Amino acid sequence: MSALNAAQSGTFKIGGDLQVNRLGFGAMRVTGRGIWGEPADHAESIRTLKRLPELGVNFIDTADSYGPDVSEWLIKEALHPYSHGSVIATKGGLTRHGPDIWLPLGRPEYLIQQVHKSLRNLGVEQIDLWQLHRIDPKVPAGEQFDTIKSLQAAGLIRHAGLSEVSVADIQAASKYFKVATVQNRYNLVDRTSEDVLDYAEKHNIGFIPWYPLAAGDLAKPGSLLDTIARKHNAAPSQIALDWVLKRSPVMLPIPGTSKVKHLEENVAAVGITLSEEEFTALDAEGRKLFKAA
Repeated sequence: MSALNAAQSGTFKIGGDLQVNRLGFGAMRVTGRGIWGEPADHAESIRTLKRLPELGVNFIDTADSYGPDVSEWLIKEALHPYSHGSVIATKGGLTRHGPDIWLPLGRPEYLIQQVHKSLRNLGVEQIDLWQLHRIDPKVPAGEQFDTIKSLQAAGLIRHAGLSEVSVADIQAASKYFKVATVQNRYNLVDRTSEDVLDYAEKHNIGFIPWYPLAAGDLAKPGSLLDTIARKHNAAPSQIALDWVLKRSPVMLPIPGTSKVKHLEENVAAVGITLSEEEFTALDAEGRKLFKAA
């Protein structure tokens, strides 16, 4: 057993029954530049994915739009058949027309098609957690939510989540299906979704923060984050990740990478224990920078 183990991050039950270690992995970066096409180093991406179960990382988040399809293909190549306890989450609802181009498409027939494609790409009969990547403003939200409800009823997806949404969006979707997770951008210096996180915690909804390692000016040499990192003999990104984990028991950060070394560095962060004073000081400094931005 590796000394590095994501189990140290604690556990959370997605949808009340799928238990995962809270530190997960985001599989966006295993693809090519601009999240488009095959990775520059296919072998290293596969090694990174294969290292996940060895490090106790049993929650993997991907999307049909990463590549597109490439991320799901690589996960299947590296990890199928999936070890017991592994939860593979994917997303649908965005189309790709080139590197770094993302457009929402929430028509029911498209969402249904993408779920079937993800099932084939991942080599599973049911998707553990399927998330609507974005609510398409050009399609009535109720139609999108009703489609998700029908996909659950058909047994194609076990749990359903939302991405980049407001509290009002969660409440609207909850009339159609149980919202198991919410995936919004959140980190030390981006508190836009603070109210969504508080709502998620109150209702035991998993909160998946994307871009969790970002710290902006807080990561500058001589900053509070830098000082605390040096005290713990850690990288600022590790402290930023540890802070995110400590922020809420429903927090499920998914830092991503295509390099084994970087993955191991991220997992090592769970072995760091921030004091309450350090957590509070970082929280206050992060809020101050967010308000000033």
